[in-house]
Amino acid sequence: MKTVDAHLAEILAAVRPLDPVELDLDAALGATLAEDVTSPVALPPFDNSAMDGYAVRAADVAAAADDAPVVLPVTVDVAAGDTAPRRVEPGLVTRIMTGAPLPDGADAVVPVEWTDGGTVKVAIRRAAPLGNAIRRSGEDVLAGGLVLTAGAVLGPAQLGILAGVGRRTVLAHPRPRVVVLSTGAELVEPGTPLGHGQIWESNSFTMVAAVRQAGGEAYRRRAVGDDPAEFLATLNGLLGEADAVITTGGISMGAYEPVKEALSPLGPIRFEKIAMQPGMPQGFGLLGERGVPIFTLPGNPVSSYVSFVLYVKPALARMRGLPATPPATVTATTMAPLRSPAGRRSFLRGVLGVADGGAATVVPVHGQGSHQLAALAGANALIVVPEDVTGLPEGATVEVIPL
Repeated sequence: MKTVDAHLAEILAAVRPLDPVELDLDAALGATLAEDVTSPVALPPFDNSAMDGYAVRAADVAAAADDAPVVLPVTVDVAAGDTAPRRVEPGLVTRIMTGAPLPDGADAVVPVEWTDGGTVKVAIRRAAPLGNAIRRSGEDVLAGGLVLTAGAVLGPAQLGILAGVGRRTVLAHPRPRVVVLSTGAELVEPGTPLGHGQIWESNSFTMVAAVRQAGGEAYRRRAVGDDPAEFLATLNGLLGEADAVITTGGISMGAYEPVKEALSPLGPIRFEKIAMQPGMPQGFGLLGERGVPIFTLPGNPVSSYVSFVLYVKPALARMRGLPATPPATVTATTMAPLRSPAGRRSFLRGVLGVADGGAATVVPVHGQGSHQLAALAGANALIVVPEDVTGLPEGATVEVIPL
């Protein structure tokens, strides 16, 4: 059997980052920046007030105190967005709002809380040092300054600074569009009655959520039965809208394996046994002229999810233009004995926590079968047991993949 590492390496060697496209900021959340971005102007572009208050000459209020306030005339109000030229002359003040341009001559802002709030004249009860409550032009970004580098994932703050430097669009690797398709004659849609021998289809919901959590866009299709021709027709209809395809089920060694039967004759798709548990049967390849990656995952719900974590998630990172690496692990102490079949790397479901002393601990959940979705739902980690280990005692140190 092929090793887990070798299978992942082959997948990552085959997938490529999606070509960058010009995206409107409204559609760029989760995309990966493909250009360096600089600011055409200083940010802030002008000196402005950091608080509601009064623009003053600091020397005029240097003697202000609670028991001896300085009273000065108020000449004008300056609101945010004011474009008129303003100036503060000696012995006068200007009432100013947060974000408003600082008038010429002013070198400090007195917060309204330090005053009586007057509008014709104001009593100032506290001295303001030079530069008080003033946001200086360029203190955030200088004109021509770098604000984002290629490779940054565009989240709320990144989109905010793009808009803040005047960008409406940005060159970025888009989020991969992933179509999810489950197979099996026994599958029926949740919310509909179950017949004898039927189960509600859950894999596609798990996969769609996992793709979205991994930064992709996911589209779920209703499950197809065990007819290879039906599966192939459905798949061909999806390729035009997909950057990647995930299927679950239909790739094992028995009869009625529609995915394997439909795709094996095509050549580019390889179906193999991987030295892992759960998830031994795996398939991967590139489809069509566009070379759309297809991940054919096992049908058991735990197997498909573990396979997604190990193989699909790193591949999606590469497609997004990000570094693609195996899942990160942390070291923990197992709080119960562990068992694993010889020659396979096991990924046991567990609950990762912290002991009283602060060290990481992990407890395997009850129910390690590849069909036991409820046990997976109660886990937050995968405990990794290497291929050459068949058992570990309580208290052993293990590597754990946080979920």
